[in-house]
Order: sequence, then structure tokens, then C-alpha cells
Amino acid sequence: MTPPLTHFAHCPRCGARRPDADRADAGGAFRCAACRFTLYFNAASAVAAILVRPDGDALFIRRAKDPGKGRLGMPGGFVDAGESAEGALTREIREEVGLEVAGLHYLSSHPNLYVYADVTYTTLDLFYTASVSDPERAVALDAVESLVWADPLTVDLEEIAFDSMREALTRYRGLQ
Repeated sequence: MTPPLTHFAHCPRCGARRPDADRADAGGAFRCAACRFTLYFNAASAVAAILVRPDGDALFIRRAKDPGKGRLGMPGGFVDAGESAEGALTREIREEVGLEVAGLHYLSSHPNLYVYADVTYTTLDLFYTASVSDPERAVALDAVESLVWADPLTVDLEEIAFDSMREALTRYRGLQ
């Protein structure tokens, strides 16, 4: 797992070489000694939802790609620039499982590490609950291997792809 900073040997503004470019433990921000530019590596925002149908089961996706390929997750994804968390979640649910959701309610947020292409990104994952009016319309679409409807109170936490999702499910269980 490689932190994002280690991929910056030169300043993205002026091109000067980073003095500590050969160190893997150089810190969390890029600071250029030549032009004084600072690039912070803040957490990326991501969203996911526990989508519950009338019988109480929730929709989980089986991930088609790494990280977490083959494991269970909740529909969701990254928040794009200029997008609200709720807007991103509505878009991601539509893109991944083809559903429109109603009644989004904030549940919790949890930090997470997301390893992609050998780079470890820090994320802040925001979790919601929502109801699904037409659960039979759900289909496995973008980056989804298959769909699994399961009781969120008993689904095996070891099958869940990310620590933050396990934390959110634990929080959800405590509220039921």
C-alpha cells in the first residue's frame, strides 16, 4: 500500500524535485521548497446506503472489481466535484443497481482506506438508509457482479468488503 504523496517526486506547479522524494515516510502533504506550493492529500468523500425493502431485507452488491472483488458491499461510490452526498448516492444507486430511492436518512460516517492501483487513498465514507419501492427492478450494472438481498441484522460482517461498511452495519444494528 503506497500513500499518494510518494507518487509526487516533482512539484505539480513548478516542476522542482521534492527533496525527500526517495523517502516513503515523507508525510501527508506535498510542500514545495522552490515555489512554496502545498498540495494536501485530504480524504475523498464516498457514499453508500443500506437499501431496505418492505420485508426488511437490504440490498447488498457483490463487487465485480477490486478492491473487495467478490465480497459484499452496499450500493454507492465516490462523490464527484460539485455534487452533494445525497446527489452522488442517488446517482450511484441508479448506475449500480438501476433503482430510484426514497427517504434518504443519514446514518453515520466512518474513515476508510481504499487501495486502488497500488495507491492507498483515505476516504470519509458517509452512510445512509433508504427505502426501495420497486425492489424487483434491481439489476446488477456498473462494477456489480451480482445482487444479494439479506437481513442487515444477520448478514456476516466478515463478507463485507470494507471496514467502514462493517462499522455502518454495526451502527444500523444498534438502532434496530
